[in-house]
Amino acid sequence: MIGDASAAADAWLERLDAGDVEATWERTSSLFRQLVDLSKWTQSFEQVTALFGRPLERELATSEYLESVPGAPDGNYVVLTYTTAFERKKEAIETVVAALDDDGEWRVGGYFVR
Repeated sequence: MIGDASAAADAWLERLDAGDVEATWERTSSLFRQLVDLSKWTQSFEQVTALFGRPLERELATSEYLESVPGAPDGNYVVLTYTTAFERKKEAIETVVAALDDDGEWRVGGYFVR
């Protein structure tokens, strides 16, 4: 289960790193797409990129299966944290929340950088 969620997150991050914002939005969970439209997602991506630059290096630090995460209904989630070096932020933590979607596919349901 964690392996499938991690693979989905890694593929999604590859699209994000390539700057393919529309593809990343299309590959998010149905709940994410209900809450965040494409224009808002594009704006968020542009803000993160302007602030931190492109990622230079990323390493998976932790992964944890949960059945409850803040701001979402109970379900199947894997929270993955990465230690990431960006162009303008050498030590950052990226958090990707993978969610098992209604169709049985793992998709990204949240993305945060701190």
